[in-house]
Amino acid sequence: MNDTVTGSAQGRAVLAFDGDCGFCQAAVRQIQLRARPRTAAVAWQTLPPELTEPHLERLDREVLLFDGDRVRAGGVAALAALLGSSPVRVLRGVGRFLRLPPIRPAANLVYRWVARNRQRMPGGTAACAVPRRHG
Repeated sequence: MNDTVTGSAQGRAVLAFDGDCGFCQAAVRQIQLRARPRTAAVAWQTLPPELTEPHLERLDREVLLFDGDRVRAGGVAALAALLGSSPVRVLRGVGRFLRLPPIRPAANLVYRWVARNRQRMPGGTAACAVPRRHG
């Protein structure tokens, strides 16, 4: 088990993203380079199955912020928390901005649109496409 997973099990927050998606990898890499967040970001595929299996449908569609063995936030709220853990003041401010009640609905719409179209985004490939829901 790697340190990030151990940290998650000990209550350290971990942002889980789709490691099979080139766009997701590139986006998280850019956030890590610029924001240097204290919250770890790892491909969900590297986390223990007992942690991820109950959330597979969500993990295919959005980033999730795990705090120990529970999901603390998803989508924009998870990204806002990641930015909120940055030592870079302006990026912490962006994280707070995304959580503001008048901004949050628009940010969620943009996030969902990007997530549905991530195969078309820079770095995206056909493997990035969000699986269609059955039913």
